[in-house]
Amino acid sequence: MLHLFSDSAGRLGRPFAVAALSLVPILAAAPEAGAQTLTTVRVASGLSRPVYVTAPNGDYDRLFIVEQRSGTTGRIRVMNLRTRTVAPTPFLSVSPVATADEQGLLGLAFHPNYLQNGYFWIYYTAGDGSTVIERYRALGDPATATTADPASRQVVMTFSQPYNNHNGGWIGFGHDGYLYIASGDGGAFNDPHGNGQNKHSYLGKILRIDVDGPDNIPGTPDDDQYPNDPNKLYTIPSGNPYNGTPALGLQELWAYGLRNPWRCDIDPATGDLYIADVGQDQWEEINFQPYTGNLLPGQSGYQGNKNYGWRCYEGNAPFLTSGCPASSTMTFPFLVYGHTQVVPPTNATGCSITGGIVYRGCGIPELDGTSFFADYCSNRAFSLRYDGTTITDFRERTAELRSINPAYSGPVSFGRDARGEMYICSLFNGSVYQVVADSPYYDLNGDFVPDACTCSADWDSSGTINSNDISAFLNSWLQAVSNGTLGGDFDRSGAVNSNDISAFLSAWLDQISGC
Repeated sequence: MLHLFSDSAGRLGRPFAVAALSLVPILAAAPEAGAQTLTTVRVASGLSRPVYVTAPNGDYDRLFIVEQRSGTTGRIRVMNLRTRTVAPTPFLSVSPVATADEQGLLGLAFHPNYLQNGYFWIYYTAGDGSTVIERYRALGDPATATTADPASRQVVMTFSQPYNNHNGGWIGFGHDGYLYIASGDGGAFNDPHGNGQNKHSYLGKILRIDVDGPDNIPGTPDDDQYPNDPNKLYTIPSGNPYNGTPALGLQELWAYGLRNPWRCDIDPATGDLYIADVGQDQWEEINFQPYTGNLLPGQSGYQGNKNYGWRCYEGNAPFLTSGCPASSTMTFPFLVYGHTQVVPPTNATGCSITGGIVYRGCGIPELDGTSFFADYCSNRAFSLRYDGTTITDFRERTAELRSINPAYSGPVSFGRDARGEMYICSLFNGSVYQVVADSPYYDLNGDFVPDACTCSADWDSSGTINSNDISAFLNSWLQAVSNGTLGGDFDRSGAVNSNDISAFLSAWLDQISGC
């Protein structure tokens, strides 16, 4: 079947406009006019406040959707990517969760070897308002399990929240194998408890813990450095800034000076960490921490113990600087935008940053390494490339990504599947949208998988390479010819002709021994 991807169907931060201040890298020119254009397709709807999507490494057929809450219950739902159907039974239900706008079930991270060990971690706000991180295990074979095992629940970490906003909520595994945790400053205005700059507070931080222990295997006794504390199930990585020196700061602390890092991303290709931090009244920001490995303090390139400025600075602007360390000791964002000030390159305002994600999929190879972010209030979306020094290829994507009806509304999070394809969670629509190339040859064989991601030799996705694949391709190609579309443009030349058949046969022969 020829499938051309037609559609079927509180405030977390702030605005958009980048300050060209001395602390921001020089911005490069806009991309060429012929750059890849995009659109979206709604792949799931009828959800209850979807706030995140992700998938385990190597699990190419499923997408796991985090529903913030329905009543006082947060849920993880499973969508079959081949059929675009959401299983009616949740993979996991968590109750009770707190019910303020920024509370509930907020984060999910699968162990890098989840398909072998079945472990995953969640981040939520409990009914009493505290932050809880828990570990669970799949019930049965992780590759096919439809639910988690509720009996496997174990508390990994918990800490109090003084207010009901700025709960953070992102968790993810770095290339070093450690679990990173983003926490907000505790809420209210002006960080009244000074948590951002307090190295002994869990709030306003990026925390880093080892959930595998010295044997690098989760679920064994050496995972627990604190056997007498039921609210701690982890060890401290040797490279953490204050490991062994608790008088100087939390041993779990990795970076500080953050207000509400609602959504972050670790680039699957490079390990670089992008931290989108929600601002207060004037500025939103994106911070960048390059991955350099698990180096010890004092070694060249060590990236721990970064101070991102809050509440001394909001973005690059002084905020409450009394008693603050020198600005030279801080790490400032590579991108900021204002609530009222319109500055290049966005030339836009908004009210809440939805932290971005680096595209590493195979369906749109032209965008490999491109980072996306959006504004929760204005619905505007943007993309750029950043090499640690310079922003290039900055582009507004709003018209492209909101070109379908219904368009996303309240873009609360980005996420990716195991292939690296990118999705947008729409809080107001209760929907999840996939970002796709605006071209009809995206999914020629109609299996909901980008053709560039699949084995051309196994065109009919049967698991066997034989002449049936050639017949299936020719049927798709003939449909495209009869419909007068570019759906048969296998070689992406801009024309449908016999060269497409030749290109397919060449790929089929190259891959006939295996993909």
